[in-house]
Amino acid sequence: MTSTVSPAGPEAAAVPEYPMDRAAGCPFDPPPDLATAQRQGPLARVRLWDGSTPWLVTRYADQRTLLADPRLSADVERPGYPSSAPIQPGGSKIGFILMDDPEHARLRRMVTAPFTIKRIEALRPAVQGIVDRLIDEMLAGPKPVDLVEEFALPVPSLVICDLLGVPYTDHDFFQANSKVIIKRTATPEQRMTAMGNLTEYLDRLVGEKLENPGNDLLSGLTGRVKAGELTRQDAAQIGVLLLIAGHETTANMIALGTLALLEHPDQLALLRDTDDPKLVASAVEELLRYLHITHSGRRRVAVEDIELAGQTIRAGEGVILPNDIGNRDPDAFEHPDQLDVRRDARHHVAFGFGVHQCLGQPLARMELQVVYSTLYKRIPTLRLATDLDRIPFKHDGSVYGVYELPVTW
Repeated sequence: MTSTVSPAGPEAAAVPEYPMDRAAGCPFDPPPDLATAQRQGPLARVRLWDGSTPWLVTRYADQRTLLADPRLSADVERPGYPSSAPIQPGGSKIGFILMDDPEHARLRRMVTAPFTIKRIEALRPAVQGIVDRLIDEMLAGPKPVDLVEEFALPVPSLVICDLLGVPYTDHDFFQANSKVIIKRTATPEQRMTAMGNLTEYLDRLVGEKLENPGNDLLSGLTGRVKAGELTRQDAAQIGVLLLIAGHETTANMIALGTLALLEHPDQLALLRDTDDPKLVASAVEELLRYLHITHSGRRRVAVEDIELAGQTIRAGEGVILPNDIGNRDPDAFEHPDQLDVRRDARHHVAFGFGVHQCLGQPLARMELQVVYSTLYKRIPTLRLATDLDRIPFKHDGSVYGVYELPVTW
């Protein structure tokens, strides 16, 4: 995308563009330029598509500090916010994710109950059944298969549809639109159209559940609508957020995690041969740390001056906190570029930190634990059906992964 604003400052020509290209290095590693920036210092300037030059924060400790700092705003419509694409006023917010407290906290509290660890653990047998059934279908069918299409995408899609009360028969529709919303190269008009499609779809479902509520999350939101705590539009937008986040991120972790393990057969063997749930849980945390699929950085804008590492982030200046390089900080993780499923990596920032950390992380963890403890045991000879350099990676989206993963056994 071509810049429309001249970069600020006399050194602008030397400011690197962001996001940086991961394709030049290992497909599982952050861009090499991010690692260089981390070694050189805690703060640097980067240039975005519009010529603005926000701060880049690359070190783990600083990222956690800033993500917990109320002087940084997540409001995408606030002046200075380092957006990844042009902003359409009034149409860029998905649910509460790009809001600040107190409105962020008010809306988020309305959907926390279904994502408590106790409630999520109660879903584990059902998720296990979904995983087993999909593996049965793969084993009974032809091979090779695309693991994304036949397994990685259906698992979380079926789970989030059941949790929300969304018909899985509509999955082609909502997956196609969600892909447009998270695609970096999509135009503002394309994003607005896709968002409008999903919002209209969820609004229709909310309307149906207002008349005939069930035992699902959307029905719970309609109770809030009837009580006057939410508008029908709020409920629909929260539904859009949970529907997109509930299947896109986990699907990419399933496929990309499987690929990483196939490329590290010693680590795959440890996971395949264990019956220890603690090792499985450890492997999930390590893969979340090692891969981190949110590769365009969490973004904020300062509402007050903030002193950090001897420099001042001024009010109105943007801040980008790329979790992928934060999770590779050697001060936080020994030998950070090694995949080690026995590592204690739970303190990673894959789910963010502070008030905006991922609401659905208990669900994602549980789904990944079921998948990683089942798939490689059920198909112990699982292997790639193509060369690594022929696998199409998602370099053009805000959620990183693979478009397809041909496997056989």
